Amino acid sequence: MSAHNDTHESQDPVEAVVKHIPVVIPVVGAVLIFLLAFIAVVMA
Repeated sequence: MSAHNDTHESQDPVEAVVKHIPVVIPVVGAVLIFLLAFIAVVMA
């Protein structure tokens, strides 16, 4: 017989992503602003 009291808790992928959101959003925003400014300078 197998034991049914396993304490294996699965890692929620949403929680794994949510932990990194405060770092990812500003970095992506900075990269986006840099790219838009670069495009504006090149087109000018």
